[in-house]
Amino acid sequence: MKNFHLPLPDETYRHLRAEADRAQVPATVLARDVIDEWLRHQVRRARHDAIAAYASAMAGSDFDLDPALESAGIEHLVETSKGRK
Repeated sequence: MKNFHLPLPDETYRHLRAEADRAQVPATVLARDVIDEWLRHQVRRARHDAIAAYASAMAGSDFDLDPALESAGIEHLVETSKGRK
């Protein structure tokens, strides 16, 4: 584990300390958890954006989804959503 010095504005520090006190956890643990969650979100968003860009670029090309497979997938989604109601 590495240490990282992070100066915070007074108001941010006060909010962090208050939330840490409320949650009864050390402020460093709370800050680390929040940063970890944000970074995981960034990775997921970057992956989603890359897939969306690839799908957009490949739309209509030979690398686009096979029409029969796409139709079967839509049919499956429609049938499974009917069972959930």
